[in-house]
Amino acid sequence: MPSTRSPRRALAAAVALLALTAAAGCGADAAAGGNQTKELRYQGSVGQVTLPELAADLGYLGDVKLNWIGNVTGGPADIQATATGQSDFGGAFNGAIVKLQAADAPITAVVSYYGSDAQTFQGYYVLDGSPIRGPRDLIGKRVGMNTLGAHAEAVLRTWLARGGLSADEIGRVELVALPPVNTEQSLRARQIDVAVLGGVIRDKAVAGGGIRTVFTDYELLGAFSAGSYVFRDDFITRNPDTVRAFVTGVGKAIEWARTQPRETVVARLRSIIGKRGRNEDATLVDYWKSSGVAEPGGVITDREFATWIDWLADAGELKGARPEPADLYTNRFNAFANPGGGA
Repeated sequence: MPSTRSPRRALAAAVALLALTAAAGCGADAAAGGNQTKELRYQGSVGQVTLPELAADLGYLGDVKLNWIGNVTGGPADIQATATGQSDFGGAFNGAIVKLQAADAPITAVVSYYGSDAQTFQGYYVLDGSPIRGPRDLIGKRVGMNTLGAHAEAVLRTWLARGGLSADEIGRVELVALPPVNTEQSLRARQIDVAVLGGVIRDKAVAGGGIRTVFTDYELLGAFSAGSYVFRDDFITRNPDTVRAFVTGVGKAIEWARTQPRETVVARLRSIIGKRGRNEDATLVDYWKSSGVAEPGGVITDREFATWIDWLADAGELKGARPEPADLYTNRFNAFANPGGGA
């Protein structure tokens, strides 16, 4: 359970609450008569199934419904939409959550939803004939990733720094934001020198041949949960049971996917894409292996934020005192955080 918020964040939360209350009736979270909302607006991902979507299809969200409002290609944009009230929840790399909260955005992380392990990770890939082998080879090169200021950039800069590059040399590595579905194509067309590929998109690209790994985040950092879903603080205050149903459902979906045969999970994901009718290519999910979430049921640990707090502080991107990890998240809605929980 997070510790007491700073006065600045408490004030920001109060301002956000007043603003959203004044706009009551304009969003799905405007609860009439004190009733908790049972509909959650969210952004999805093209050709992929999010954990909340899987949880809903499995019946794990109870009477809470999802309302898809469009797709998003990067976590920072997703949680920014949540912070401003355009969506009810969003997910992002934990370092991006640290940065947004440091800017006094009144949001709290409630459950992990992706990570890296031996099966599922983000890799940094080059064409087979590329001379790029180590950190110094990236100076002056172009690296394509889904979004800037998030997981891919943080891991890359950590790898470059550990490889002995100075801040000036790291600044000479050009970062290019690309939609995930286009990154492989850009690498093969030699529009970029390195492609950051993760999950099913990575597996599909590797299966196509002609590319090799420079390094992976799993090799660099080991197994870890990398991103969390967040809600606004005022939403949590008004809708604790809804948040609990969401976190419980996502946690159960993580464990369902962890314990089922891979073929069963893939079949379910394909079925979800087919039923939702968004005119998508469902072939990506054939390469699904795991969510990569480290802890049971998506329980969040201090380590998953402390790593990126230190990195951001050392990079000069945090102003003032470093936040404490426990101020950024809560496990109080997650039954898996309790002994014997999650049943």
